[in-house]
Amino acid sequence: MIKTNPFIRIALLQLNAEPNNQKLNLEIGDQYCRQAKKLGADIVLFPEMFNIGYTPFHPAILQQDFIAEHLITYVEDINQWKSLAISQNSHFIKHFQHLAKELNMAISITYLRKGNRSPRNSLSLIDRLGNILFTYDKVHTCDFSTEAICEPGDQFFVSKLNTEKGDVDIGAMICYDREFPESAGLLMLGGAEIILTPNACEMEENRLCQFKTRAFDNMVGVALANYAAPQNNGHSCAFDGMAFNNDGSSRNTCIIVADEKEGIFIAAFDIEKIRAWRQRETWGNAYRKPSKYQSLVSLKIKKPFIRNNAKR
Repeated sequence: MIKTNPFIRIALLQLNAEPNNQKLNLEIGDQYCRQAKKLGADIVLFPEMFNIGYTPFHPAILQQDFIAEHLITYVEDINQWKSLAISQNSHFIKHFQHLAKELNMAISITYLRKGNRSPRNSLSLIDRLGNILFTYDKVHTCDFSTEAICEPGDQFFVSKLNTEKGDVDIGAMICYDREFPESAGLLMLGGAEIILTPNACEMEENRLCQFKTRAFDNMVGVALANYAAPQNNGHSCAFDGMAFNNDGSSRNTCIIVADEKEGIFIAAFDIEKIRAWRQRETWGNAYRKPSKYQSLVSLKIKKPFIRNNAKR
């Protein structure tokens, strides 16, 4: 009897993109995907908004006290940034659909996507046959920054992804989403076994611990791809959420935390062990009491958390 390999291997692409150069970023992304396949990847994960390298316009445009002459300088930058938004039918996305099919490997590609009024910060999960399983738009947009002009997403998605190792239920959240427990919680409730997380900010000790906790609380695997230094600080990472061994002793849930340099970092998830863990342990949705959580969905905001630029 042939024993199957239970590990789902996710390639965390920790790279540097070329600012606002979609043509070159396509070529860079293509090369990294091909290298990831040679390393045995089942899924490739890009950092956030890869098509333009997450290089938004100058933040001064959003400040209420900027001087009038600066408005002339930065309005052009906003329009240029918006013009870089692409659709799902663009050559950029089609290229990675064809590449996924060629390599027989899933690709989660990130990009600034055309919205109804303004762009959206998006991830499309492409399966190994080249089909887009879902397109997720970042729900928790950074409304305190240049990302405030983006349209927030409306919901979180989970889809069954077929790999050469079998099916796995995949969800996605993007960067600032991971700083809210509700994001990973909703994905867990949707059945996610692994959550993909593109990123574009410094992953320092507190954010790493926060991300590790998302895996533990929800009994899911989490994988994050960040830009390398100097754009960000790398530290792409993955955690499997299994906090204890069978004998009850504590174990480190960390699969990998990268350094700051460019590279492809493989996170191997033992999906069968994660499933066994989810069957027997006490976190996730096992003992929640949702009838007590009404205030979590209240739109009322009290001091000190009132922010005039927050979207609800």
